[in-house]
Amino acid sequence: MDIKHFYIEKGQGEPLILLHGNGESCDYFKNQIDEFSKYYHVYALDTRGHGKTPRGRSPFTIRQFAKDLSDFMDGHKIARVHLLGFSDGGNIAMIFALHYPDRVNRLILNGANLHAKGVKRTTQIPIEIGYRIAMITGKEIEEVIKDMKTDGPTSIGQLIEALDFYEISHAERNTRMEK
Repeated sequence: MDIKHFYIEKGQGEPLILLHGNGESCDYFKNQIDEFSKYYHVYALDTRGHGKTPRGRSPFTIRQFAKDLSDFMDGHKIARVHLLGFSDGGNIAMIFALHYPDRVNRLILNGANLHAKGVKRTTQIPIEIGYRIAMITGKEIEEVIKDMKTDGPTSIGQLIEALDFYEISHAERNTRMEK
């Protein structure tokens, strides 16, 4: 794994991992950790590129976050777990449960969805833009901004397409570098 998760650990008993939403950190659960730790061995972790966990070089996707969770559990010798996920944390928990069903005791989900079709575009567009920006490096962000100033996109759709181009270019470059 190319990152080491920042996490808060407290309590004893069966493991309970708390997964925050997009743009959040494990601090999201600061008011629940003490209570949950009376009954469980709680791990509240920052997912890749959030809070104090570095971005790393792997893809910035929910599937990668689920793989990171598996690696985290392996590193802490956690065989099975209760997962509590909020928003994208719930999405990570669902993908994790689909890929690693034997490692999940219970899922507690709040505001999770596997497909965002029910989300209004006015809500979804800023989220998509934020994820695409988070996937590219600072230098590439400068290029996107420069392009926007010169012959910039005239619509949100064109901005998303421009960010997709840089995301794909970044992924291809990382793949070439790994070979």
